[in-house]
Amino acid sequence: MNNGPVATSESKTTGTPGDGGRNGAARTTTARALAPEWLVLAVACVGQFMVVLDVSIVNVALPSIRRDLGFSEAGLQWVVNAYTLTFAGFLLLGGRVADVFGSRRIFMAGLGLFTVASMVGGISQSQDMLVGARALQGLGAAVLAPATLTILTTTFAEGAPRAKAMGAWSAVSGAGGAVGALLGGLLTGSLSWRWILFINVPVGIVTMVAAGLYLAKGDRSGAQRRASLDLPGAVIVTAGLTTLVYGIVRSQSGGWLAAGTLGTLAAAVLLLAWFVVHEARVAAVPLMPLRIFRSQSLSAANLVMMGLGASLFGTWFFMSLYLQGVLHYSPLRTGFAFFPQTVAIIVGAQVSSRLVGRIGVRPFLIGGPLLSAAGLYWLSFAGVHGDYWSRLFVPSVLVTLGGGLAFAPVAIAATSGVARAEAGLASGLVTTARQVGGAVGLAALATVAAGRTHALVALGTASGGLPGPALMASALTRGYTDAFDWAAVISVGAAAAALAIPRRRQASVDGPVATH
Repeated sequence: MNNGPVATSESKTTGTPGDGGRNGAARTTTARALAPEWLVLAVACVGQFMVVLDVSIVNVALPSIRRDLGFSEAGLQWVVNAYTLTFAGFLLLGGRVADVFGSRRIFMAGLGLFTVASMVGGISQSQDMLVGARALQGLGAAVLAPATLTILTTTFAEGAPRAKAMGAWSAVSGAGGAVGALLGGLLTGSLSWRWILFINVPVGIVTMVAAGLYLAKGDRSGAQRRASLDLPGAVIVTAGLTTLVYGIVRSQSGGWLAAGTLGTLAAAVLLLAWFVVHEARVAAVPLMPLRIFRSQSLSAANLVMMGLGASLFGTWFFMSLYLQGVLHYSPLRTGFAFFPQTVAIIVGAQVSSRLVGRIGVRPFLIGGPLLSAAGLYWLSFAGVHGDYWSRLFVPSVLVTLGGGLAFAPVAIAATSGVARAEAGLASGLVTTARQVGGAVGLAALATVAAGRTHALVALGTASGGLPGPALMASALTRGYTDAFDWAAVISVGAAAAALAIPRRRQASVDGPVATH
């Protein structure tokens, strides 16, 4: 990747070859800035880092949030899910508005909403205020995240430059989840849980200034500007996903066969089915044109990403609870315990981005999830008195290394062969898959863990077993290890989905993008 000036995003030049773009820039159809490649990449990566960071940064802070605002055990998870679900539900709309209105404009709008919502969340004095702020953060993230990948796919040429750019983007995207736990522990332990939200404000302001100076304004036609956006579709799919997660969570107290649980899950199925019908037959400009799934590579890549999201989100969530609730780590020590995972995910993303051009995406999309599955299965042997270095260090590194190896190839597989006009849609889909997998997977795994814990506590109490604290620690540990077991199964499923990706992809990493 060179460091010379490049025209970013959608601008059109009329300069002559050999002028380095300087004369052409003076005659663009819209005013724009020329920026070094590394600066354009840095702006996009910072935006993506903030988005992914806020999925996991709250995990270490949850006990402090519960104490300050009085959340119940069931209500506390909505601090995470309010963000994740609005993020997932509106990502497809975010990808479409980036296509219609230009990635720079949408990048700045999403970042602005995200920054304001972070400030509101930091000053929250009630549960509803915090959960609402987290939902607004998720909406801002849904607009921002697809724009970051669209900027890369419309700036960097297909082949080595784009592969390297996506490798950096994927490393930042993947590391954001692991860094979230580290930074959350540092901020919560040394300052307050509120700083996990306040930290976004100065970073967001600086990034918005840089985006205004260095990203191209774009040049969208009047017809595209007038194109209708499928807001009803976004609302329906968000409602369906939220209802699905609520139904899964409800099963913890009422059981899977309870009328309330079955009714909620049935409502979720109806809403999601309505979304599919709406996209196929009602929407004038569908949020998710079903034709895009004719690409076997894109469809399989999204299934892989869903599995990775479920397993990785579960790992960070349950490891944080295990370290603090069972091993009695402080928030600061818990944050540092996640640092090796951060390094592993970055290393994995860099290795795969450099080698994917030689051996293709398929080996990484099979091998990466299998490596994660091995680490998750190993984690299931953690005990009540487990030692970090002997029981947790190696398997947790394997989990994130496997994810890192898959992130760049899955982004390439999902966006290759897609028309440039639908780059935002494809990027929105792959990020949506990750968030949907994370939200639904976390709810399901949390249900498994809570069910096992409650059953063991009830059994131990009835039989006059271990003292209270020892019984609770044992029951919590067994619940978490059961969750790790099922997360390993999900990772194996992700590897199996990768088998559907053709050995010879429709568009190679080094070749031109095929459109349809």
